[in-house]
Amino acid sequence: MDPTLGTHTDGRPALRFERHLKHAPEVVWRAITDPDQLNAWYPIRALIIDLRIGGRIDFDGMHAVVTQLDPPKVFAFSEHAPPEMHRESDDLIHFELTPDGDGCRLVFTHVFDDRPAAASYGSGWTVCLNALVAAVNGEEVRMERPSDQHHEQLIHQFGLDQGSVTPIGDGYEIRFSRQLTRPIDVVQAALGDLATDAHIELSAGTGHGARLELTRTVASADQADLDGWRQRINDLVRRITAD
Repeated sequence: MDPTLGTHTDGRPALRFERHLKHAPEVVWRAITDPDQLNAWYPIRALIIDLRIGGRIDFDGMHAVVTQLDPPKVFAFSEHAPPEMHRESDDLIHFELTPDGDGCRLVFTHVFDDRPAAASYGSGWTVCLNALVAAVNGEEVRMERPSDQHHEQLIHQFGLDQGSVTPIGDGYEIRFSRQLTRPIDVVQAALGDLATDAHIELSAGTGHGARLELTRTVASADQADLDGWRQRINDLVRRITAD
């Protein structure tokens, strides 16, 4: 089941996933709280988990603090992003387990700052949660690269391909912010006429992909043509992912 994108109580974007697992909550609880089992599927290696409210979790390259704990039902922690993750601050990871038939239902929620990254997070967590299910089932765990197709599917599903038109000075500014799945050099080489017809900024985005910011100023809102610019960005995406 694909994730849904909503809004957390603090106003930040929130991705919500549901999975049914054919094991009791106690079994899945160990897979999300024991470092050895967590490391089989979680994207960042956990070194130490101090399993108490306020306890510290040391990951490889970052740390977190346990914010909720109700075994074997609720486990949540706030990840403190390192300085190089300038678009994020304190992401919230929340697990909730409830009995469901002969197994349990897992609701996994990720609360974050950077809304344009939602599709990247969504496709990445899909791979991780599939790996969690495999690990709990005793199957081979395969941490595959998130697919470009799923990333773009979520881009459209979440409305992350929509641009905006804002009054600015004597005109209007068109703006698109789009997370891509290829690095800056690959995107730069494929820009073509976009680089001359609009102002393009490329920066490091989520994961290994570039973040594209496209802006253009027009005299009136009627000249914005958001559909046309969206199509041109979609054409760029097809060019860079054709391999």
